[in-house]
Amino acid sequence: MRYMSFRRPDGTPSFGRLDGGTIIELTGAPSLKAALAAGNLASLDEGSRYDRADIVLLPVIPDPAKILCVGLNYAEHVKETGREQKEHPAIFVRYADSLVADGQPMVKPSVTSRFDYEGELAVIIGKPAHKVARADAMAHVAGYACFNDGSARDWQRHNIQFTPGKTFPGTGGFGPALVTPDEAGSLASQRVQTRLNGELVQDQPISDMIWDIATVIEYISAFTPLSPGDVIATGTPGGVGDKRQPQLYMKAGDKVEISIGVIGTLTNRIIDEQ
Repeated sequence: MRYMSFRRPDGTPSFGRLDGGTIIELTGAPSLKAALAAGNLASLDEGSRYDRADIVLLPVIPDPAKILCVGLNYAEHVKETGREQKEHPAIFVRYADSLVADGQPMVKPSVTSRFDYEGELAVIIGKPAHKVARADAMAHVAGYACFNDGSARDWQRHNIQFTPGKTFPGTGGFGPALVTPDEAGSLASQRVQTRLNGELVQDQPISDMIWDIATVIEYISAFTPLSPGDVIATGTPGGVGDKRQPQLYMKAGDKVEISIGVIGTLTNRIIDEQ
């Protein structure tokens, strides 16, 4: 199954199941996050039907309580940054208002000239997870989506913490849909690919992750409880614009696409902050 959050033609937020080019609205819960928390997503009644062209997508989970991001989770990215691989994952956070949906513009902050792409696989939590063992971790996953961890590199490096460069409003992409594990199938050979204006700039299989999804969930849930609708961005492959020669940053008018196998493609245009 593929689930989307969206605004109806009248502007009201809702969610539903994707069926070809049609979105079938689901009733009985106020949001996709609430349906995950109630554990009744698969049994909700069907409501109105909308053509994709008639609605505006929202981030897959518009209101996650927590967005946790894994840094330096592909060896090629660790190598290009010149950093030392550590014993544990690097974890930082984003805020909900830093994300936009598929088809919506990502906003280049006016205070940066180094706005970079980071294609990633996002994991959406489906069941509460606290101090979960790695062997049990995947049972807590509701599904997957594409993620663009748009980064203001200069602000990211003002000090040793990443947060300032990762949380400007509207700088990240999240979508287009929550793809359930049965629909996604085996992730290992599926590739995280980023294209900027059609040029392939990142391309690595998910199997290249240093810390796999189960290990990341085990680690994060050891220090903070995870709730349904929480999001984990699992890290970006090598090829980021900041480490290219010459450097390659996103600017107004650019088109950036994150594609991950059967998970789909997240597409955003870049605009300047007004």
